[in-house]
Amino acid sequence: MNNLPLKILSVFLAFILWFVVSAPRREPVSERAFAAPVSIVRMPRNLTITTPVPDTVSVRLRGRVSNLRSLSSQNLEVTLDVSWLTPGDAVITLTPQAMSVPPQIDVVSMEPTKLRFHVEALRQKVVPIRPFLVGQPPPGYSAGDPALVPDHALISGPASQIRNVEEVATERIIMTGRTDTFLQTVAVVSDSSLIRIVEPLTTQATVPVSPEIGPAAPATVTTDTVTESAPEEKPVPEKKKPKGTHENSLRH
Repeated sequence: MNNLPLKILSVFLAFILWFVVSAPRREPVSERAFAAPVSIVRMPRNLTITTPVPDTVSVRLRGRVSNLRSLSSQNLEVTLDVSWLTPGDAVITLTPQAMSVPPQIDVVSMEPTKLRFHVEALRQKVVPIRPFLVGQPPPGYSAGDPALVPDHALISGPASQIRNVEEVATERIIMTGRTDTFLQTVAVVSDSSLIRIVEPLTTQATVPVSPEIGPAAPATVTTDTVTESAPEEKPVPEKKKPKGTHENSLRH
């Protein structure tokens, strides 16, 4: 009888331990949908994907409520090994094995189940760099042609697109308010997300700015003043008398 309280305490502690250990097994199982990000790994260095690939896929997971509650899209990922790719059209079938999930979680479904995209070989090309000037100097000043050092860039991209690229540009060079020649280091950028700048990533632009030369003043014209004089009077010729008039007067 002296050991009865101790035995009761032991039984109580054993019950508590059983309750705690068996609690997860008594928890209901549920399903929940997640947007899992897609990660492409082991891409061949001489190839590139030229069609859109989804950033995420919809996955449905099954597990105990507490386990599902601890998951989020940030710690889920669908990993695609594309080391086998060759130029052309490719199809990848999504399987549960492509997802990294805790052991107590099951992958029920994935949507879409297949990813289709186009693969092309990468090519390189050297093209001129064009300075991208924005705005104008203040009135009374003008900008000359910028000089870039270096003035050509090596680019890389899909063979079907890089052949059409004739130049790349710098980032914006603001001309507003400029009154003197200036030197600025600017990034070299590409208009296409598939065309990559290999080198240089930046260039130095020297932009000449100088005062404008105004229009030449009109030449002064000197005009000689001529004094007007009265018109010269010409003598009126004497009127001739008709012949025989004098003789006739003597006769009378």
